[in-house]
Amino acid sequence: MKILLIGEYSRLHNSLKEGLEKLGHDVTIIGFGDYFKDYPVDIKLSKNYQTGFSKFIKRVLYKFFKFDLISHDIKKQFYAVKHKLKGYDIVQLINENSLNTVPKIEKQLLEYIFNNNKNVFLLSCGTDYISINFAYNEGFKYSILTPYFEKKEAKKTFYYALKFTTEKYKKLHHYIYCNIKGVIASDLDYHLPLKNNSKYLGIVPNPINTDILKFSPLKVKDKVVIFHGVNSTKYYKKGNDFFSKALQIIKTKFNDKVEIITVKDLPYKVYIEAFNKAHIVLDQVYAYDQGFNALEAMAKGKVVFTGAEQEWLDYYHLKENTVAINALPDVDYLVKALEWLILNPENIETISKNARHFIESEHYYVNTARLYLDLWTND
Repeated sequence: MKILLIGEYSRLHNSLKEGLEKLGHDVTIIGFGDYFKDYPVDIKLSKNYQTGFSKFIKRVLYKFFKFDLISHDIKKQFYAVKHKLKGYDIVQLINENSLNTVPKIEKQLLEYIFNNNKNVFLLSCGTDYISINFAYNEGFKYSILTPYFEKKEAKKTFYYALKFTTEKYKKLHHYIYCNIKGVIASDLDYHLPLKNNSKYLGIVPNPINTDILKFSPLKVKDKVVIFHGVNSTKYYKKGNDFFSKALQIIKTKFNDKVEIITVKDLPYKVYIEAFNKAHIVLDQVYAYDQGFNALEAMAKGKVVFTGAEQEWLDYYHLKENTVAINALPDVDYLVKALEWLILNPENIETISKNARHFIESEHYYVNTARLYLDLWTND
């Protein structure tokens, strides 16, 4: 089949493409590459007017005329390649704002996609109308909006999420749902809000290419190496403040037993290599399930602090702290969990092996590609 994947976050569509190609399908990705992460895409779109004088012009035009220069520029780029975006058997949108334009223009671009392709599906793997409104109405005990409720950052820094609570994005959501064949969730953080939705087809675990992510069994010979990768624009939204405070305590208490590595805003190719020497990787706090960074670290055999809530344990029939460590917004809890691993390095070695096995059994990219194909083609 000929398949078009629109948008790219966290390498999800790249791994899915690799799995689909293994099964003999022709796959094209169009997107921005997730900006500084710079994931490969086949048709590259650019988000311009981000710096210098051009950024000033963009702001003036929006302030006085409500003219979104970035969206119009993306629209121009889209129409320049529109001949490459038609005639596909399957199209999948990575989320409800996969082309990163304002709702009016997003609808225009999606209208072309809907009119020129057979079967369009939506992936729920990032902020969208249903998941954000579920979080906003406190359907989760905590979520990426928890720092907003706690006023840790200015409201404007949550715009990327809160925009989905507005009327314009509500209308875009309904337009998309009227035209797609169905919606698929990538993990439990998106599955839970979609339960009982008539368009919901089910959850497909994130595809992880274990053929290129090599497993190295962990051995703690000297110090326990702890890796903390920070995306500075999402510092509070990922709960990095809790990790930072916990690490300060751990460094004071176990300075002779630990080595702590902290990095910021690394491109994907650099990031994926940066934690190679680590035993423990600190991923994120406000999640029920693992995102892509956590899963790839687990594939390499790292002990990852991430979303591993009871709902996830129940779904995969797992026991607590056997595959990943559930990270909570509680500094004392994080310190105790780290201390448990530092003082019992044999637990690190056991969890490492379990993590790799879990990824191979539940997230292997060729198997998940088959699951996507089943949902896409099941009439």
